[in-house]
Amino acid sequence: MINPGQLVMLLSPKGKRYFKILDPQEILNTNDGQLQMQKVMENGFGSRLDTHLGKTYTVLKPTLYDLIKSVKRRTQIIYHKDIGYIVIKLGIGPGSRVIESGSGSGALTTALAWFVGDQGRVYSFERREEFATLCMDNLNRNGLGSRVEIINRDIAQGFDLKGVDALFLDVRTPWDYLEHIPDALLPGGPVGFLLPTVNQVSMLLTAMEQGHFTSVEVLEILVRRYKPVAERLRPEDRMVAHTGYLVFARLSPKHLVLPLEDETEDSGDEVESF
Repeated sequence: MINPGQLVMLLSPKGKRYFKILDPQEILNTNDGQLQMQKVMENGFGSRLDTHLGKTYTVLKPTLYDLIKSVKRRTQIIYHKDIGYIVIKLGIGPGSRVIESGSGSGALTTALAWFVGDQGRVYSFERREEFATLCMDNLNRNGLGSRVEIINRDIAQGFDLKGVDALFLDVRTPWDYLEHIPDALLPGGPVGFLLPTVNQVSMLLTAMEQGHFTSVEVLEILVRRYKPVAERLRPEDRMVAHTGYLVFARLSPKHLVLPLEDETEDSGDEVESF
């Protein structure tokens, strides 16, 4: 049995996904007919239910992958393959306070909200009102809006926040805002950036050399899927290749210089466990 207020995913016979915060009094109207939420609640996850027109729907508990894939887009979104590394690299977890800018359609915002939990907070800056509204609509549809504060303004004057755990910028000229990061981020805290071109990465690196950043890392993530046929296992004809360059660093604590990322990557034999 599913409790009222839980998020459910209803999968149609043709694979269309419907996301609903469960209200047993509600009736879902689809092209395949009506589906009573009371029956969804009573039958639970994994069940298969027929609409009044005899079309069979499957009741599933949505994953974060499902939620990000369902985001209604009016902008390019950050891809799942990049989001996973961003979340791990920034150390996002229950109770984290994190800044992001800009919100866009809210794919990364959705992931951040998922991981910070009810005790954490995501501060998402977006200067364009229509995108700020779209991002919050997507979050509310997935039941995550209460974990996010959408701030509809430019970050040129700073963030007006102190001691956040992590910060991520997906903006065109991030080097223009580096000076505001030390006032908002915990000393030694992780910061990340997403940029589409190498010349932008070069400009960012040049600016970071003049500031208070260390442990710098630049990378891109490629995904190559395989056709899941045991007798003819081979790569898919198309792959999700380059989507953007990721740059990560740490805000240097005062008077402390940390090694570059590539100097520590293969030093497992020097690590001691206690």
